[in-house]
Amino acid sequence: MTEATTLVTYDVQQAVATITLDSPHNRNALSALLVTQLLDALDRAAADDAARIVLVRSADRVFCSGADLKEAGAGGMQQGARALVALQRAIVSHPKPVVTRLAGPVRAGGLGIVAASDVVLCSDDVTFAFTESRLGLAPAVISLTVVPRLTSRAAADTFLTGRTFDAAEAAAMGLVTRAVPAAELDAAVEQACEDLRQAHPQGLRETKALLAGDLLRRIDSQAEEMASLSARLFGSDGAREAMAAFLDRRKG
Repeated sequence: MTEATTLVTYDVQQAVATITLDSPHNRNALSALLVTQLLDALDRAAADDAARIVLVRSADRVFCSGADLKEAGAGGMQQGARALVALQRAIVSHPKPVVTRLAGPVRAGGLGIVAASDVVLCSDDVTFAFTESRLGLAPAVISLTVVPRLTSRAAADTFLTGRTFDAAEAAAMGLVTRAVPAAELDAAVEQACEDLRQAHPQGLRETKALLAGDLLRRIDSQAEEMASLSARLFGSDGAREAMAAFLDRRKG
């Protein structure tokens, strides 16, 4: 793999496997290549005896801008939707706890990674939005992990409006574990990893499996239905028009 196509990096220090999203040209959008490399990194961490904890983060401030709309506009979203299901399932079913660090905005599909993670720490200036409704879509695939994290009122509010909300609200609704001042984020992440290092590997593995059971059953029972819904909406005339308008505004 050449340097130009490396969108996800992997490193292990002090029993923490750090997986870094590094695709700044499209704000870490969930392109087919990025998702594939992220899945590969998760598999590597699962098999790595030097790693007891997985940390997912971004190289730049933007954590993830959601689906790669250029790829989506070219069609074939059934495969992309299934890949996003697989990514969420890989995080939920991972044998090691997954900590996610958010230092910048998270939108749409990126929130599936957030919801699938075990511990999520974010700086208090991070913003979130389920933007799908504004693009003629629905947060279908990510609903597999997001909906169980939220109250029904919070899901209806944020899914239907597509509005931007802040870190304090994200923590209050259960989407993230804690929001801390930006200057304290790295210390909070290190403390979370240190707390996890205190646990026995078997205790971590078995406790995570216990917590993940209901979520995995939800993913497995609804995955195909949600992937089909996502593909149908991405392929609709309304969504194609809305996505094209959005990309034009971004260029302007």
